[in-house]
Amino acid sequence: MTDLYQTQRAMRNIRRAAMQRGVVAILDIGSSKVGCLILRLENADGAREMDGVGSMAGQSSFRVIGAATTRSRGVRFGEIAVMNETERAIRTAVQSAQKMAGIRVDHVIACFSGAEPRSYGLAGEWELQDSVVSEQDVARVLAACDVPDIGEGREVLHAQPVNFALDHRSGLGDPRGQIGNRLSCDLHMMTVDASVVQNLIYCLKRCDLELAGLASSAYVSGVSSLVEDEQELGAACIDMGGGSTGISVFMKKHMIYADSVRMGGDHVTSDISKGLQVPLTTAERIKTKFGGVHATGMDDREMIEIGGDSGDWEKDRRQVSRTEVIGIMRPRVEEILEEARARLDAAGFDHLPSQQIVLTGGASQIPGLDGLAARILGQRVRLGRPLRVQGLPQAATGPAFSSAVGLCLFAANPQDEWWDFDIPTERYPSRSLKRALKWFKDNW
Repeated sequence: MTDLYQTQRAMRNIRRAAMQRGVVAILDIGSSKVGCLILRLENADGAREMDGVGSMAGQSSFRVIGAATTRSRGVRFGEIAVMNETERAIRTAVQSAQKMAGIRVDHVIACFSGAEPRSYGLAGEWELQDSVVSEQDVARVLAACDVPDIGEGREVLHAQPVNFALDHRSGLGDPRGQIGNRLSCDLHMMTVDASVVQNLIYCLKRCDLELAGLASSAYVSGVSSLVEDEQELGAACIDMGGGSTGISVFMKKHMIYADSVRMGGDHVTSDISKGLQVPLTTAERIKTKFGGVHATGMDDREMIEIGGDSGDWEKDRRQVSRTEVIGIMRPRVEEILEEARARLDAAGFDHLPSQQIVLTGGASQIPGLDGLAARILGQRVRLGRPLRVQGLPQAATGPAFSSAVGLCLFAANPQDEWWDFDIPTERYPSRSLKRALKWFKDNW
């Protein structure tokens, strides 16, 4: 735990240094695409001279000056499966974005889905020495949270204080500078599979890039797709990607739960490919042009030319009705949504004051999905697009870019996390001693 705390702190310092330099790259490593956005910070020298308009009220303090996407290779279920292929895809995306921006970038902030996220709610208390809450007191109350045994091979990715209470007053966002005697805190901690993170870090190192931050796609998609009221009153963001579907629940502008379903749009494409016995590329084209989840009487008569170049004239001239395609797609989409509902039920989503659900991600663009989702999830559902970022190219404004845009917002204004405070050293004396003894035994 201490090791990860130190690496997260180091990454925060690298991010701060990159921000001061004025340019940083955002990398979204997904199962269907690898996207790279290059940001120029508005407060960086000379950034204002490019055009006379500064950032508008309520908008972010950066501009997107380079953007590129490439087909993802070597990534399955949001996790790296083939290192060389993924390295090539990342290099391609970053080099194209650098060419567009006309600038070289060394630091990247990356997000990924998958890695089996798990959520924990922790609580801690601290008796104040001085009556005014200082930064050190916040650090101590965070350190006082009892961390459960998260299991072998797991690491903490996010650890955010979501609520503070000072004496009898609860619901405080930031208690610093306030007067009281006893400070308590509720902390949301999200853990992921450590090997997935290590593979990603190693892959970026092979691409000659320095990692300045890591985030979960489910979290950053919620940051970009949910409006302020939804983040405040309680809402869930379901990010339907290619290889996995991320779920995050927000309340009081903080993420309070995260999970993922290991199914996504690629599984729908795979079903079409097997059902119609066509290559995956043809299946993807049929899904995007003719896909849907509601069949009408018209769809029986709408015939789709499958096409192909197998050399067999009869096989290449085949036609299927749109109803057949919908019949293949709908069961898989229902399965993904039912899995998502099971996760939300386990999280106690029913008890939130508002129960809005926002669907985003590339696979959320299937026509009629919002109606089907409202029936299965039993709540109000809307389709979400990334908000609050200026300078985005037209190609990067769709739901497929929710996590990349959310990562831009996360990079520019990161929420306070556990590692943003100096955790007092007396919290770890025995553990450090045990580790030193173990190292001594192993090496001598």
